[in-house]
Amino acid sequence: MQFLAMGLVWGSSFLFMKVALEGVSFGQVAWSRTVLGALALGIIVLVTRPRVVDASGTAGPVLPREKAVWGHFLVVSLTTCVIPYLCFAWAEQYVSSSLASIYNATTPIMTALMATLVFRVERLGGSRWFGVGLGILGVLVVIGPWQVAALTGSVAGQLACLVATLCYGFTFGYQRRFLSQRPIAPATFAFLSIGVSAVVMLALTPVLALQPVAFGSGEGEVDWRIAGSLLALGVLGTGLAYIWNINVLRAWGPTGTSTVTYVTPVVGVALGMLLLGERLSWHEPVGAALVLVGILFAQGRLRLGRRDRSAVSSSVMRG
Repeated sequence: MQFLAMGLVWGSSFLFMKVALEGVSFGQVAWSRTVLGALALGIIVLVTRPRVVDASGTAGPVLPREKAVWGHFLVVSLTTCVIPYLCFAWAEQYVSSSLASIYNATTPIMTALMATLVFRVERLGGSRWFGVGLGILGVLVVIGPWQVAALTGSVAGQLACLVATLCYGFTFGYQRRFLSQRPIAPATFAFLSIGVSAVVMLALTPVLALQPVAFGSGEGEVDWRIAGSLLALGVLGTGLAYIWNINVLRAWGPTGTSTVTYVTPVVGVALGMLLLGERLSWHEPVGAALVLVGILFAQGRLRLGRRDRSAVSSSVMRG
């Protein structure tokens, strides 16, 4: 249920970003959702004071005390929120919310690459590597490099989406390698990830968020739709959803958790077409289908042949 709720909330985030950009800058979108998410998670931690109880029955501290842990969370904050939020918000100035949600579906491919090649916390068989290659082919089809207009139009926005999903893939592998096995309660884990991100965003306030904003109902001003979108992005998409994400990550591992992007493009495309009147070119859903089939191979849910038994299991290396 937490996995599905995550997909619904994060799939809706692309609609919320597009609506918010009608009244605020891309930097203000990223800044607002991070700070609001940190406030929501901070209240949850303050009220519940979650602790992890060890085998002896002793409850640990609410917040970790090791300096190394805080250093890891600084890295996670940059690749969980700061960079991808700025990239997606900037990209949606030039691409539709539907297309951004399709690109978000490349996260499992990025996660598989990071988890196997960089952090070595998972192993992939031949069929799963085939899935990674198929997913990369799907991305190229979505971009449509044969179109001259794509090379001078929204290609920068599309590449920004890929940078964001690369960061997400890095985060999944990094958390599994350095943080997931530590005794930190899920709510605290989510609060530290987003809270440290909020500190970084606050330090960048002069650059990101000091542009003038008017509240009202006129064109280019912040009305209830824009304010509501920012609140939804912060409290739900950057608040509660990250608690669910940590729970699923600990239960399923990085690659399994990243398959939440099976759900997000369906939600994102549906909302974009129904509420914003967006339309897709033929190659975008075709490329998305290739990406999703590639993900199924990369997850071991499909395989090339009976002999490739390594494609249906993932061996997690502890280290």
